[in-house]
Amino acid sequence: MKAVIAITATLMLAGCASNGMSSRPPECAKPASEQELALNLADNMANEGRLYASLANLEGLPDSLVQVRLRKARVLRLMGRSEAAPLYESLLRTCLAADGEHGLGQLAAAKNDNAAATLHLERAVKMAPTDDKMRNDLGVVYLNQRRIPEARFEFMTAMELKQANTLAALNMVTLLIYQDNWKAASELVTRADLSPKQVAEAQARAEKLRASANKVVASEGNRRTEVADASSSAIK
Repeated sequence: MKAVIAITATLMLAGCASNGMSSRPPECAKPASEQELALNLADNMANEGRLYASLANLEGLPDSLVQVRLRKARVLRLMGRSEAAPLYESLLRTCLAADGEHGLGQLAAAKNDNAAATLHLERAVKMAPTDDKMRNDLGVVYLNQRRIPEARFEFMTAMELKQANTLAALNMVTLLIYQDNWKAASELVTRADLSPKQVAEAQARAEKLRASANKVVASEGNRRTEVADASSSAIK
């Protein structure tokens, strides 16, 4: 049964203050019709993996539009370019503040900086609680920290917000395998209609998490021993 249940190893991740209270971010100005077409074209190219072509199209649009900066930041992030961070930061006090926090969280997660990723993604989810992608990415960061109840909550929320969110379902299956809950994992694979390709590396991801957890326990155990030995020597 375990050989059948395997899933992808890759876990795919401001309003201003007034009188001490957080206010809603301003509404985004709607781009002109020709700008909207160019933005849609850039989105399509990025989704097809044509990142350089997407960026070239975006460079013909004004950076004064927050929608342009968001798309540039996403493309640059996928390229691994450092210019993505300041673009995301430029969104933090705009109508796309949640997207700015989300992007900064994704950048931090890519660097395995779980503390910073958690901070940014929790802010993003607070501002946009019904965004299934943000909930999923926060769940991934929680799972990487083995904060299982929190990760489960975010994955379940993402799946219920958008039933077609296959990524959240894949991540939830990983969590279930990590917990050795094969029955629930199998049921979710069937219910979400996950393909054999989609369930190809689930066990590997769960085992990687488990191995990481074991390393942490062993490391902490070694440190405890070292401290105890040092104390004994000092007493002597």
